[in-house]
Amino acid sequence: MKIGILQTGHSPDEVKAELGDYADMFVRLLDGHGFEFETYSVVDGQFPSGPDAADGWLITGSKHGVYEDHTWIPPLEQFIRDVQAIGLPMIGVCFGHQIIAQALGGKVEKFAKGWAAGPQTYDFEGKPMVLNAWHQDQVTQVPPSARVVATNAFCENAALLYGDHIFTVQPHPEFAARMLEGLITHRAPGVLSPEQIADAAAKLDAPLDDRAMADWMAAFLKGQKS
Repeated sequence: MKIGILQTGHSPDEVKAELGDYADMFVRLLDGHGFEFETYSVVDGQFPSGPDAADGWLITGSKHGVYEDHTWIPPLEQFIRDVQAIGLPMIGVCFGHQIIAQALGGKVEKFAKGWAAGPQTYDFEGKPMVLNAWHQDQVTQVPPSARVVATNAFCENAALLYGDHIFTVQPHPEFAARMLEGLITHRAPGVLSPEQIADAAAKLDAPLDDRAMADWMAAFLKGQKS
């Protein structure tokens, strides 16, 4: 099964040699599930020929906001609608979670209470899961076609399910401790408060449910979860 990765941003240059780009992190996360991958750097204007260029799709995170004026955002939104129309499986993470919501009639805004950074606990319909987060923007209005499947006190709409073929999640299962450390070092200063930086750094070794989420995502892409 071929998964097309729509890369909407780049990892910090300071960690790229060690950890790769955002698409590489998803390839590692989903390793062992029998997928082949092709990356399209939509942030650089590289788009697939159409929604049928892969058997399923995954949209990465980004430093950009989905509401920003970038030439690649409107065609990405249309591509999302095209994928939805033909019923292929699609997963969105962080920016991917937000751009799918925006494309399908929801609303995304900067959250008034600020940033979530580091391990956070989410309630996935009664099942607690700990995943790394790194965001200020949030889906504040859920699209009519979606239902909320994960939440916590800080992020009300932490994961959304659209029928049985689109799943999106705000936190980053692909971000392991080393990536969080890189973000804390190279992107947090001047953005997060010193207290937030110290708190996130202190939790770098917290146990995560990233493998459980990876298994769930793989099953969803294969049509085995709804």
